[in-house]
Amino acid sequence: MFKFSNLFKVFGTNGFARFNSTSATVFGAKVDRRPPRAVWLENMDSLEPHHTGIMELDSSIFGAAPRIDIVHQNIEWQRKYRFVSFAHTKTRNEVRGGGRKPWPQKGLGRARHGSIRSPLWRGGGIAHGPRSPTTHFYMLPFFNRVLGLVSTMSIKLAQDDLHVVKDLNIPTEDPQYMKDLIAARLWGPSVLFVDTSDILPKNISISTDGLAHVNLMPTYGLNVYSMLKHNTVVLTESAVRDIENKLLEHLNRNDARALMTKFRHDK
Repeated sequence: MFKFSNLFKVFGTNGFARFNSTSATVFGAKVDRRPPRAVWLENMDSLEPHHTGIMELDSSIFGAAPRIDIVHQNIEWQRKYRFVSFAHTKTRNEVRGGGRKPWPQKGLGRARHGSIRSPLWRGGGIAHGPRSPTTHFYMLPFFNRVLGLVSTMSIKLAQDDLHVVKDLNIPTEDPQYMKDLIAARLWGPSVLFVDTSDILPKNISISTDGLAHVNLMPTYGLNVYSMLKHNTVVLTESAVRDIENKLLEHLNRNDARALMTKFRHDK
């Protein structure tokens, strides 16, 4: 009787399986064979770091090859889709004056003109000038947004700028404690704390309220621009699992063609 386990012993001879150093292709489907990434699970209840355990991270999310071009596309998209230009110029119909013909059409030997507010005149209207409000909104393709998050997560972890903590509970609501904690952990001047819910513990909410360089964010609002804007990204254990589940679902979904259709405002 042929066992399915024997299939993995075949090395490219019958076309069922082909292996390389990082992945395997079985029946045309690519299977990731890279080992998971491992990070320390840190604490926040004291200034001294205590490693409470080791947490494994999915390599397809936190160990992917960074696509700098897709990261740049996400940054440009986030900067432009909410930008509205209010630059405005007046046309010849909107400029005050110029109601009468400056001189007769014929007889004076001068060039014919119908109004002193023509774009040819100094002080006249502007032809083809900017008109406000002008929106720069556009929608980046769905999977470009997903791969942007994956690439940014992998970059932050590779640069040791991504840390995982048990939770965001701190013993006091004093802002000085948060400053000392960031300085002791060498997390840099700007830190982004991410949790699964937008209702965060009271102490960390009050202590970071007056710190302009420290921000709190739920997982549903996580984006490329915010992660790159901050020096360090601190995720809770539950936030890591939530991010992995959502991104893995999007990377392996079977309705990709429907998601790549042109964006419509009435969706």
